[in-house]
Amino acid sequence: MRTTGRRIRHMATAAVAAILTVSLASCGQATQDNRTVISVWSWEPSMGKVIQQFEKANPDIRVEWTDISGYDNLNTAIQDGYGTPDVAQIEYYALQQYAVSGQLLDLTDRTSADYANFFTLGTWSSVQLAGRVYGLPMDSGPMGFFYNEDVFRQAGVDATQIKTWDDYYEAAKKLKAIDAYIAADAGDGSFYDAMVWLAGGQPFHTSIDGKTVTIDLEHDQGTQRFTEFWQKMIDEGLIDTTSATWSERWKRRVGTGTIASVFSGAWMPSLLLSNVPGAAGLWRVTTMPTYDGQPTNAESGGSALAVLQLTRKPDAAYRFVDFVTHDAQGIATRVAGGAFPADYTTLNSQSFLDKTTVTNDSGIEIPYFGGQKFNRVLSEAAEDVSVGYQYLPFEVYARNDFKSTVGKAYRWTSSFQAYARRQAAIELGQTDDDGNPLQPLADPGRKVSLADGLANWEKDLKEYGFNQGFTIQ
Repeated sequence: MRTTGRRIRHMATAAVAAILTVSLASCGQATQDNRTVISVWSWEPSMGKVIQQFEKANPDIRVEWTDISGYDNLNTAIQDGYGTPDVAQIEYYALQQYAVSGQLLDLTDRTSADYANFFTLGTWSSVQLAGRVYGLPMDSGPMGFFYNEDVFRQAGVDATQIKTWDDYYEAAKKLKAIDAYIAADAGDGSFYDAMVWLAGGQPFHTSIDGKTVTIDLEHDQGTQRFTEFWQKMIDEGLIDTTSATWSERWKRRVGTGTIASVFSGAWMPSLLLSNVPGAAGLWRVTTMPTYDGQPTNAESGGSALAVLQLTRKPDAAYRFVDFVTHDAQGIATRVAGGAFPADYTTLNSQSFLDKTTVTNDSGIEIPYFGGQKFNRVLSEAAEDVSVGYQYLPFEVYARNDFKSTVGKAYRWTSSFQAYARRQAAIELGQTDDDGNPLQPLADPGRKVSLADGLANWEKDLKEYGFNQGFTIQ
């Protein structure tokens, strides 16, 4: 396989000077009082408080924290060979990419046997490659079915009774009858991955030595199972394909009930509160429907803390990682700030399970889920996560490429629906606001299906992997 620098260079963009300046300033070996200084890159909101607690418990170490997300700057620092942090927060889907390319310190010998039983199965498997550990789980994202109970009630649907994808399809038709969408999806690679995982798919595999990658979207049963189902939902106009998740349009439509539910990770409660505060009290959460009704689940989101291979302070760096992810105090602080835990102890604690409110930015407890003990549902969801799903060792590229390949199917659908609506309005003799006859929109042309997009995605992924020096099967 080609050198790591070659692979990273293809992904890296120009460095952001201000961030690199901060990280360079934090790379000193020790302070004047002989404390070891480690640099940490993380977007975790509660990290500042966790660092205070860590430094109090470990007075020989000082932590310099840079609040940063995304991977362009990390890739650039690795490529340049300087300015890299000692510790970085890395999402599960991206972790394998950095492990395969030799950028992460192997932590296997630093963890004891109890770690496998301490963390949930899904998160623990997500930090491993070929039986080696390359990070410790910070949080988790077992999927939940979040829904606006008020809108579902108006449509005559009990979401708690939706157990299969057929049930979900029938509910979507009832919601459409009252002008509501059961979901929105404008072409999100992370969502597609999670739903393929939920469907039992395993389209990607990496060999133990990290050199051979198998990509088979066309024949993987789970991939095809979800693709066929989602195509039907899109074709019948049951999915809003015009509202990208977290866009202002999406927030407005969720707020008004036009988008009535969301499949998302267990981190969703605090984000619903911050992005759609006006819907407080209307929402609930239940377990994910599956294609056959059998209980299983997938992870959507979640991240780990990893130690960079380039660090000159591996012991201090690991002590910090262990405190944040494995120490009771570090975990409790992050969970209080809204993180969904990755450890069984917290997931099973009575105070966590009995929680009925979500804390807003002002520290006020809001009963966003109408008094429901929502963590009980999400904790059970974590126990159902299946293991064995693998991300690509170039997943960051893959998800960006999803937009330009599979994403075409969503854009075609949106264009076709707009075209069809305009044609119907013209046939009815409707006019524009000035009383002029409506003009037809451009014909969107031949249909682009999800299957078409997946074929192009697979082609791109194989070509990219080959160019990065992998053996592609």
